[in-house]
Amino acid sequence: MFDALSDRLEAVLDRLKGRGTLSESDVDEVLREIRLALLEADVNFKVVKTFVARVRERAIGAEVSEALNPGQQVVKIVNEELTGVLGDQSAPLELGSASPAVIMLAGLQGSGKTTAAGKLAAHLKKKGRTPLLVAADLQRPAAVDQLKVLGARVDVPVHAPEPGGDPDADPVAVAAGALKEATRVGAGVVIVDTAGRTNVDDAMMEQATAIKRAVDPVETLFVIDAMIGQEAVTVAKAFQEAVDFTGVILSKLDGDARGGAALSVAEVTGRPIKFASTGERLDEFEAFHPDRMASRILGMGDVLTLIEKAEETYTAEQTEELSDKLLGEGTFTLEDFLEQMQQIKRMGPLQNLMGMMPGLGKELKDVEVDESDLKPVEAIIQSMTPEERRRPEILNGKRKKRIARGSGRSAQEINELLRNFEQMRQMMEQMGGAAAGRGGKLAQAKQMRQMQKAGAGGGMDMDALMSQLGGSGAGGAGGPALPGGAGAGAGPGGGAAPQRNKRVPPRKKKKKKGKR
Repeated sequence: MFDALSDRLEAVLDRLKGRGTLSESDVDEVLREIRLALLEADVNFKVVKTFVARVRERAIGAEVSEALNPGQQVVKIVNEELTGVLGDQSAPLELGSASPAVIMLAGLQGSGKTTAAGKLAAHLKKKGRTPLLVAADLQRPAAVDQLKVLGARVDVPVHAPEPGGDPDADPVAVAAGALKEATRVGAGVVIVDTAGRTNVDDAMMEQATAIKRAVDPVETLFVIDAMIGQEAVTVAKAFQEAVDFTGVILSKLDGDARGGAALSVAEVTGRPIKFASTGERLDEFEAFHPDRMASRILGMGDVLTLIEKAEETYTAEQTEELSDKLLGEGTFTLEDFLEQMQQIKRMGPLQNLMGMMPGLGKELKDVEVDESDLKPVEAIIQSMTPEERRRPEILNGKRKKRIARGSGRSAQEINELLRNFEQMRQMMEQMGGAAAGRGGKLAQAKQMRQMQKAGAGGGMDMDALMSQLGGSGAGGAGGPALPGGAGAGAGPGGGAAPQRNKRVPPRKKKKKKGKR
């Protein structure tokens, strides 16, 4: 969503990084461009005015003039102030000790409340909670059925009016009755999905207020469509006055609208953004971290969220086993590679993952990466026998023809995959040798895990992490290409340096002899 804003801000700030001195006129010129970029991204004009004033006050003071690198210091100030606009600090759910703890969702019709309810239920269940979904949106046709479908998909019970019951059922009574139902089914968290309207009106606000009085929620979350535009601020203020929400859920953050207005909500209302919906899948829902979002917008990546996703996908034993295989002496096989591809897909859309890597999102911003791009690679490997996956060197022409028929790919694509895989494996062996010289590959793996833990606590040294990962910081994306070809998992057909082929030299010699 914030690609255009990110590109504009990166271009402006990149011009500062190499400068040894900065005058007041230099700062004002940069701030004019930043102001235009934010306004074009639909950020509220009052928020822009306050933001620019704060940056200017700090940028023309001793904080910059006495810095060793003034340009980088201004970038740091912009990053910190943008973090402040987004809410300054992360704000987790405050469920307290009450059981059941009630979470009420409010917002306009079409903002994504019902979907957000299902995603929040899945998120809480993953955290070890036992949620109950409540269908108190009796205004919109099929809202109850939609919530039931979502509940079934995440295996969470749904409390709703009986089918064929009173068509004029009272949503307040439904919400209140959910508390007894939660006790009956042993649910520790109740998520109430309320009705909305296309526009703010008194009837909607009165109903939301009545439901809040009936269930006494510990958290009231305002769901706002990130594509709504400047109306976001007006709507947010109206809901704040009516139900006094405690936090915000940004929905549809994967859209292609400018989205800046939604980023103004935290600054205007003083209420934190607690969650962001980053896609259509139920697992594309994450806690909102202002500092990480600011880093993404400024093109600095989001390594901490990437590590957290990896920790959710991989167990400690899997991580250690993979470290041994990657840095071992040729023990990483096509079977392992297939397993890793499938694990990475569970972490979320590849395009989102690349955007979290410093420098990589910028380098590949015009490259469309889809999970379907990995299917040809999976088809080829799955068409091999277990022995062929473990020992690809045994693949001769006859075996490759069989694999080509089974996978629906060409022999050329199979050869391309094998060459790329061998290149990556040799690169990993070289890394393993270098690691052994510094105390062994297990020591390096432990060091990486210690860095991950430090990062989860907020004390991560980003330069050290990027060095460990073999990257090149925010300036570019180092490291080997995936065996799929160009970019990250682009499937067979991507270029790679040719590898050794024992049959090539004899042919060349015979041709030379023939010419003589």
